Amino acid sequence: MVVFHHAQGLTPSVVAFAVEGLPPELVYAGFSLGVLPAQFLAQTRPGARGALLFYSCVPVSEFGSGWPEAVPAQVHGMDADPIFVGEGDVDAARELVEQASNAELYLYPGDQHYFADSSLPSYDPEATALLVRRVLDFLRGV
Repeated sequence: MVVFHHAQGLTPSVVAFAVEGLPPELVYAGFSLGVLPAQFLAQTRPGARGALLFYSCVPVSEFGSGWPEAVPAQVHGMDADPIFVGEGDVDAARELVEQASNAELYLYPGDQHYFADSSLPSYDPEATALLVRRVLDFLRGV
């Protein structure tokens, strides 16, 4: 699995560092801005095994004409997060789920963006426990 969390987004050196020399059969995970490279690679790198998108999602059309048939995905966010909901990420996530043959959108009650980071005041232990359980089930299935 490759995890992205980079405020500068998908720079060539990030992609090279992250995936160069790795097998194509990877699950790509991104948190917030890290969703951009994770979603890009899950949609465009042949052999991707899955995508885990936390707190963000961009329209599928940003990286191609559709979501790859064989790539399962999960998108996780809070139902009142002003960024995830207020800036349209939840709409992009719903579009992804509609297009993909195996994708889920999980909405958790609350208004925090980084709710699964235990080092921040926005941490929500109950939502995080459920998120972790869902992610582990996903990973067992890919």
